[in-house]
Amino acid sequence: MEPRERRIPFEQVFNFRDLGGYPAGAGKAVRWRRLFRADGLNRLQPEDEAAFGELGVATVVDLRTVEEAEHGGRFPTHVWDVTYYHRPMFDVLPDWPTDIGDPALYLAERYLEMFASGRDAVATVFELLTHPEAYPLVFHCAAGKDRTGITAGLVLHVLGVDDDGIASDYALSGEAMQRLIVWAREQQGVFMQPRTPIPSAAVESRPETMVAFLQAVRARTGGGDGVLTSLGLDAGVGERVRELLLEPV
Repeated sequence: MEPRERRIPFEQVFNFRDLGGYPAGAGKAVRWRRLFRADGLNRLQPEDEAAFGELGVATVVDLRTVEEAEHGGRFPTHVWDVTYYHRPMFDVLPDWPTDIGDPALYLAERYLEMFASGRDAVATVFELLTHPEAYPLVFHCAAGKDRTGITAGLVLHVLGVDDDGIASDYALSGEAMQRLIVWAREQQGVFMQPRTPIPSAAVESRPETMVAFLQAVRARTGGGDGVLTSLGLDAGVGERVRELLLEPV
């Protein structure tokens, strides 16, 4: 495996990727092989043991609901020795309206709601990222697009990655979602189903969705370390996370 390969393939985990390499200003970039984002790691298979083990993951943060974790299973800590945290971003899967209008703006608004309801989960991720022993760290939800996407977006934002870079990372989930959907259609009862059908447009990963979300976050918090202050964290958390996750280009 190339040390700077962003996508990391597994048998039934389709949206696992490295957040390293993105420029973060001041001649620095995000370190490779330190921070990952993913879809349901409960679906790791025995044949994934060697590949996942090579990553040396120390910490897993699960953003799914309690019901999702109980239904689909949790990370297999009996196979890999990791510290596992279950920090749901909301209590139940959301309802979806039949008409969502502009998909990008609608999803951005939903992401703001998730940011509010999941502030403790996001704060946990940032707190863990201040500890060297927590690395490498991966956070995940079921599909790795929405809850995981906004968490990744906020972390990259605090690291200094610009909106276009963050949006381009978010957009990478589009292809992974298509593979996940094809696979899921062949399975029975793999995912918890929302009470209302998910509109097809809601599974897209349009860059403008993430840009709109980040603009709204900036308007609410002032952006940068203001995100951390809004989460009840000391601004020094940002300095520490940047120290641990950034390197000279």
